[in-house]
Amino acid sequence: MGNQGRITGWKDERGFGFIESSAGGDRVFVHISSFENRGRRPQNDDLVAYSLKRDQEGRLQAIRVKFVGDATSRKSESKSVLRAIVVFGAFFSVLGTSIALGNLPPALFTICMIMSCIAFVTYWYDKSSSRTGGWRTRESTLHILGILGGWPGALVAMQVFRHKSSKQSFRGTFWGTVVVNCSVLVWLATPMGSDVIRSITGAT
Repeated sequence: MGNQGRITGWKDERGFGFIESSAGGDRVFVHISSFENRGRRPQNDDLVAYSLKRDQEGRLQAIRVKFVGDATSRKSESKSVLRAIVVFGAFFSVLGTSIALGNLPPALFTICMIMSCIAFVTYWYDKSSSRTGGWRTRESTLHILGILGGWPGALVAMQVFRHKSSKQSFRGTFWGTVVVNCSVLVWLATPMGSDVIRSITGAT
């Protein structure tokens, strides 16, 4: 039982749903009869461990499914959400201070806040779509939102909705967008960056 993931698209009245693997890849079908703990009903976002087998048509499905330490998992998730909120607040505090000192234009604060809100909603929509089998948002789109200043909101959304937070390849690229965005902001605070801003805005 070397696989872990979260329940998505669970249809309790029909007794089946899917598992979104923490390692990424396609969702895997799971039926209520495959759960070893029959004392509780599965719910969306439940963390589970499972094995895989192929059905008569060759499709993968989960078997021997177990719920993974609910209390420990929930506590860890709460800490992750808190850390993301702290990073969110710290970023905007530093950004606001830089603007107050005249190192960056005030518009950047508004732009980053708006992009963060857009990123948060986009992650929520993509998570909902993953549960229902709806239209998904491209990962490249999510990363573009991060580069354009939405990464603080994206970070909070990743932890609140438990979306993309366990996919290593996505996380690596995500933190790359954070480095790019912060590097650009730091450069804009330099004399050369300030000259570029003035040339764009026409300020003297």
